[in-house]
Amino acid sequence: MKKTKHSSAAVETADREFVLTTAAKLFRDNGYERTTVKQVAEACDMLPGSLHYRYNSKEALLIDMMRLGLSKVTEELISAFRSSDRPEEQLRQGINAHLRMLVLDSDMVYVLLFEWRSLTGESRKEMIQLRDRYEQIWVEMLEHLVKENVIRKDIDLDLLRLIGLGAINWVATWYNTNGKYRLEDIGDFIWKIFSGGIIRTR
Repeated sequence: MKKTKHSSAAVETADREFVLTTAAKLFRDNGYERTTVKQVAEACDMLPGSLHYRYNSKEALLIDMMRLGLSKVTEELISAFRSSDRPEEQLRQGINAHLRMLVLDSDMVYVLLFEWRSLTGESRKEMIQLRDRYEQIWVEMLEHLVKENVIRKDIDLDLLRLIGLGAINWVATWYNTNGKYRLEDIGDFIWKIFSGGIIRTR
């Protein structure tokens, strides 16, 4: 059966998240540079012109996807931090929330982290600002843990954040849902490594 194509007018009312989620899957599987607007439109059951009506370029599609991806991972991170009153557990839950969103729950987050270099000009500047806004949540969380005497005061928090998030993000490049390790095991292992070196002995 031939697919039904949406008109330009219908695109305005089409579900933004559906379009961005579909595009994110293609970008993650095939790479941003190798994915065409036509392929995204076909996957969304749209005419290329209909998609262009909403996004005038592939870069515009990418930046909106990154906005939504950042919103999603930020909500998950804040929710994880609020899930416990114990500072150590808040940090552990935050690590697992970031890992879960990156690997299982959101192709947008994966694209957010690994395709931002494809952006240029003002779009690239905006992406860097969005990324920095997300990392600021981690900055404030780590600073809070120092004030609560959970993390040792001699720890360089900038290095901790950069190396910690780098280690978590790299999991997305090798994790296999049918592989040896469960995602929870990986998150807890990362937590054990970092907590062993940063948590203040009581």
